[in-house]
Amino acid sequence: MERHMTKIDIATAPVSWGVIMKDTPDVPHYSRVLDEIKEAGYNGTELGPYGYLPFDIPKLRDELSQRQLKLISAFTIVNFIDPKRFPDVYQEAIITTKVLSALNADWIVLSDTLFAVEHRSKRAGRIRPEDSLDASGWDTFASNVNAFAKMAWEEFGLKSVVHPHVGGYLETPTEIDAILERTNPELVGLCFDMAHITYGGGDPITILNNWRDRAWYLHIKDCNHNIVQNVVKEEGDYFDGVAAGVFPELGTGTVDFIAIRNILDEMNYQGWGTIEQDILPNSNINPLHSAKRNRAYLSEKLGW
Repeated sequence: MERHMTKIDIATAPVSWGVIMKDTPDVPHYSRVLDEIKEAGYNGTELGPYGYLPFDIPKLRDELSQRQLKLISAFTIVNFIDPKRFPDVYQEAIITTKVLSALNADWIVLSDTLFAVEHRSKRAGRIRPEDSLDASGWDTFASNVNAFAKMAWEEFGLKSVVHPHVGGYLETPTEIDAILERTNPELVGLCFDMAHITYGGGDPITILNNWRDRAWYLHIKDCNHNIVQNVVKEEGDYFDGVAAGVFPELGTGTVDFIAIRNILDEMNYQGWGTIEQDILPNSNINPLHSAKRNRAYLSEKLGW
C-alpha cells in the first residue's frame, strides 16, 4: 500500500535561539537570529515574543524578504479566563494579530497566560484534576477562545490554533479535549506541540490520532520523558525542566517522530511545521549548530 507523501514546509522560531519570553534577558539581536535561521536551511519563522522582531511593517517585510523567509505565525498569550483582566496583554495580542495579517501569515497560535496561576506554575507536568477548571470554567474559556478566533478570522483572515503549554490551563489530555470539544471546529484548530503534550502527561500519538481534523499546524519539538519524570519527582517547575534539558535536539528525546509522521501521512497533512527547541540564554548550546542538526534530522529521518 502506497504511503501518502506528507508535504511539510519547515520553519523555526526565535525561541530556538533562547528568546523565550518578551522579558528574557541577554537574547541575541533579531538580525543575527534571522541570518542564522536562513543559514540553517529554514523557509520561515515565527514572530517570537511580543516586540522581538520589529513591528514596523515595511521594515519587517524588508528584513524577511532579504532572507527569503515567510512569517508563519506567532505564539500569542491571552488570558482566556478573563481576557480583559490584563488589558495590556490583550492589546498586545490584538497588535500581534494585525502584524501577522499585514505580513500574510496563516495562523495565530493562542496560549493561555503562562505561569500566572501559582499552583499551575508550580505543578507543571503533574497536574491533578482538582488543579483544573470545572465545566463552567471551560465553557467560559472556550467562549473567549471562540470570540478571539472569530475576530481574527473575520477582521484579519487568520485561523487560530490553540497551543497546549506546560504552566497554563491547557496542559493535560483532558484539558486539550475540554477546549477542542467546546470550540468552533471551523475557526479553532490545534497547534500540535508533541513536546508540551508529552511534558503535560499526554501521549502525542493518541492526541494527534483523536484530533486529526483539528491538527492544522505543527510545533515540531522533542521532549525527554525521563527528564520530565525527574523534574516532577523533584517538584520542579517549567524552567527547571528547560534548564535540565527536557527539550533536546530532535531525535535525542523520547518523542516517537516516526509514529507521528505515519499518522500525518495517513492524514495527507499539507502545511507548516515549526521546529522549536527551548533553550536558555547563556546555556552553552550553540543555537545555529542545533538548528542545522534539527533540520537535518527531519530531512534524513522523516523525509521532510
